[in-house]
Amino acid sequence: MNSISNPVTNSTTESGPTVGPPAGSSKDLWKDLVRKYQKSSSTRAIWQLVNTVGAYFAVWVLMYFALPFSYLLTALIALVGGGLLVRVFIIFHDCGHGSFFASKRANDAIGYLTGLLTFTPYVMWKREHAVHHATAGDLDQRGHGDVPTMTVKEYLAAPLLQRVGYRIVRNPIFLFGLSPLLVFFGLHRFSRSGDPRDRRSVLWTNLGLVVMCSGMALIFGLLPYVILQVFVMAVAGSIGTWLFYVQHQFEGVHWERGEQWDFADAALKGSSFYRLPKLLQWFSGNIGYHHIHHLSPRIPNYNLERCHDAETLFNEVPSVTLWESFGALRFRLWDEEGRRLISFRELRAMRNAIA
Repeated sequence: MNSISNPVTNSTTESGPTVGPPAGSSKDLWKDLVRKYQKSSSTRAIWQLVNTVGAYFAVWVLMYFALPFSYLLTALIALVGGGLLVRVFIIFHDCGHGSFFASKRANDAIGYLTGLLTFTPYVMWKREHAVHHATAGDLDQRGHGDVPTMTVKEYLAAPLLQRVGYRIVRNPIFLFGLSPLLVFFGLHRFSRSGDPRDRRSVLWTNLGLVVMCSGMALIFGLLPYVILQVFVMAVAGSIGTWLFYVQHQFEGVHWERGEQWDFADAALKGSSFYRLPKLLQWFSGNIGYHHIHHLSPRIPNYNLERCHDAETLFNEVPSVTLWESFGALRFRLWDEEGRRLISFRELRAMRNAIA
């Protein structure tokens, strides 16, 4: 696929940097293709709220009645709850992009409510996530809502403690197990900027969580509720982190330094098309069509598949099946010379070959 030149515009709005190329480019044909899918549908959005948030509440009701009879049954129901919470997060995510509803007020209201369910401060998260969209695939702009990734040269030049820490962070047990819990239960409880809007977002979210969790603890009992909530969040966090990982760390991913970085290439070559079975696609809210999402974040999740299937532009995007995605577990470092992700084993082989 040829390069489609459209540098990102980094103007600042209430929700953070505005993601998208400037108007008037000679290579803006794709903008006309995606524009028709950016229209939000209140009917589809409300139905998605019913079949997602409604189902998530129903799961907690089922767990309440199942808990006195069978811990195993309760755990199985909680697994479903974790899958549904991923879908709740996609709604939250769409609200942050202003795409779920046409109304900003409706997006913000649902964003705050789903933020409580996902333990995520809405205003702070949508600003940080906008930065991710403005910098994804740019090697000079790493560290904005992405999976920590060092280049081979950076890793080899790093002191021992930093290399050890990096190996821990990139270990799948930490990355998909402990890390999501640390983020959603710990990191999201504090503001990471001096912006007063972020601080208020964190404060109101934390206060809302105190009320919500206290009520649930009264209903379930403190210990059972804590165990169930942690389990549901662990399942959802692991799945969500895996989805995010595969969408930006896959065989053939395209990354560039700042001077060569291109908005459309970063979306179409640096974000994967994760081809999931229909049931998993439903639970993940169509976010597997990540190439389209990065090309146009204003397309709501319920329009992503239709956009992909209707436009031939997307026939050549990187495609990753569920089975193929497990191969991404080996990736640890970016090899700038080879322009690919490699494993630590490959790094050792490269060093041995030189020695």
